[in-house]
Amino acid sequence: MSAATLPPQASTANANALSDALAAASISSSSSPKPEDNEDLEDGEIRDDEDEQDDGKVKTVFDDASRFNVKHPLYSTWTLFFDSPQSKLLPKTPSSTPATPQGTHGGGWMEDIRKVVAFDSVEEFWGLYNNIIPPSQLPGKANYYLFKDGIMPAWEDPKNKNGGKWSIQVPKEKSKGAIDKMWLYTMLAAIGETFETPLPGPDDKEAPAPTQSDLVTGVIVSSRPAFYRISIWTRNAPDTNLTDSDPLMARILTIGKHFKVSVLGYELEQKLVTGGFQTEIMFESHKDSEKKGNKNKIII
Repeated sequence: MSAATLPPQASTANANALSDALAAASISSSSSPKPEDNEDLEDGEIRDDEDEQDDGKVKTVFDDASRFNVKHPLYSTWTLFFDSPQSKLLPKTPSSTPATPQGTHGGGWMEDIRKVVAFDSVEEFWGLYNNIIPPSQLPGKANYYLFKDGIMPAWEDPKNKNGGKWSIQVPKEKSKGAIDKMWLYTMLAAIGETFETPLPGPDDKEAPAPTQSDLVTGVIVSSRPAFYRISIWTRNAPDTNLTDSDPLMARILTIGKHFKVSVLGYELEQKLVTGGFQTEIMFESHKDSEKKGNKNKIII
């Protein structure tokens, strides 16, 4: 599949959407009516805000967190899925049960996945994020899957089958305080479509901007009894013997470096393995990951 190039205005819009998403996290109830606002009302009287609501002015969530009339659209629609050993006990409905891609290995595991919601704006994302259990509180063997709309969180999906994944695994007992922020920043990079942002060079006066964003199909956080794992799925995977002169390899490396440095906050050359369940940040194709003792990996 050929790479899709973002129009300049779309790239700018995505960067603005991500900035807006980060700012939206700090929205408080400051726009809620204060007690003193009602001091001039008689008992039982309710203040009429209709004129304030219908003044014809554009109000974003930053102007008024409860009465905004304009949303900040994302470049793509995203869908959140969830599964755990308990999710099979939840009732199935057409809206909550995703279709199983043809040829899915093992068959039954997709039956436990439940669709939570699809969203296409900054405001809807924060409404979702603020009302679900964070990864640090998930039981073992539970997963969140955030994928572009129309793409299932399965290797067998046509848009995933030729791809691979970047992943990092961190020990649970040492990472409980950090995993929620790691996952939040991973989701923001996904919905802001900034994973293909090159790291700034020493002579760059301005932060680089991504010119492409179609390679990432979804992100996953997994809770296990002894560790957490975060993964970034891509629709294509390069031959691991190629160098960064290969266009696809260059793009995959850009995603991995951005994930390590800009999203997770590590130094590019920093070694992460200190023992136990910690891993380096590594990439492998879905096909290679099925092989026992696979050595076809990219590590940064």
